[in-house]
Amino acid sequence: MQNNLQSKSPCVVVLGTGGTIAGTAPAGAPDHRYVAAQLGVAELLAGVAGLAEAARGRAVEAEQVAQVDSKDMDFPVWRALLARLDAHLARPEVAGVVITHGTDTLEETAYFLHRVLHDATKPVVLTAAMRPATSAEADGPRHLRQAVGAVVAEPRWHGVAVVLQGEVHDAATVRKVHPRALRAFASGEVGPAARWHDEDATWRWQRPLAVPTPWAGSRATLAQAAWPWVEVLHSHAGARADAVTSWCAAGVAGIVVVATGNGTVHHALQAALQQAQAAGVRVVRCTRCPEAGLLEAGRDDDETPWCAASALPPAQARIALMLALMAG
Repeated sequence: MQNNLQSKSPCVVVLGTGGTIAGTAPAGAPDHRYVAAQLGVAELLAGVAGLAEAARGRAVEAEQVAQVDSKDMDFPVWRALLARLDAHLARPEVAGVVITHGTDTLEETAYFLHRVLHDATKPVVLTAAMRPATSAEADGPRHLRQAVGAVVAEPRWHGVAVVLQGEVHDAATVRKVHPRALRAFASGEVGPAARWHDEDATWRWQRPLAVPTPWAGSRATLAQAAWPWVEVLHSHAGARADAVTSWCAAGVAGIVVVATGNGTVHHALQAALQQAQAAGVRVVRCTRCPEAGLLEAGRDDDETPWCAASALPPAQARIALMLALMAG
């Protein structure tokens, strides 16, 4: 394994951003007392048995892009990560890139990259862990081995995916569905795109990854422009409009309303959101129902003129709206 060195021979690059996979707990302490983002990515890779075999003869490079608990993921880290991805994916000897990440915001980073790397011709794989590196049941090493294996899998593929627990998930559909279980991620009704078979150490693909909707913006916009302020608001029984009023007064650019059912919104919120939209705030709605998205037309009696986020859950809908605003 190479650390921060660029090889001219075929290789896989692993970019570290922190998270539970790099977390440690005090000696003798239970796993839940861990602190995230303590070990560097080179140290993590050094502890992965079978990594060379998974890479199929390719060198493995390591680079630390950030060291954060993913609950604190922010736009500067996304900018830095995207810059390093662009640099490495442009190298002809690089087969693809693996990103180590925390689980809390994994689906957000994956969806962001899915949209802005829509023209990538190599695989970008995010992986993570539900147990810290010091756990007797650490799942990070297995995930790292499988993520590297996914990058060099045949037939050759490209796009952004998430590899966890022997499954390849599409970045457009993956969700964190459990706060503690080892199998904490799923892809809803579509299921994983591929599964790992330990008996022959190969991926068996069940479907291709979703083709991303091209983003109309530029890398320069992401690197230099101020990212728009977009908030998420839930409709619920007894909802009040105070948050909408306060956000609008403070200059919010967009609001994602997490609607009930197939896009219905409490009347108190509906009036405030219509006023916000009339004042220039972009309003998008999605559903709080976890197993299906909105029908674009909504209900027959629905006259609310807000764009529907279709199958996107709130976190991804927020990113989609931010990117739309940045692209004009």
